[in-house]
Amino acid sequence: MAKNLSNRKPNVKNIRPNCLKATKKKQGLNLQVVTLDNGQKVRVTTKEARTMKKAA
Repeated sequence: MAKNLSNRKPNVKNIRPNCLKATKKKQGLNLQVVTLDNGQKVRVTTKEARTMKKAA
């Protein structure tokens, strides 16, 4: 099972229809399972995966 490495939380935004009633909605993170060099699988966001790939 992949370990969740990211500490980020989902964004919360308001959805407003024509009547302008504000309703909260969660915008989830784009989590992907990435295998590290040592074979360990971790769940990171795509932005973090790109950063790790560039650093390697």
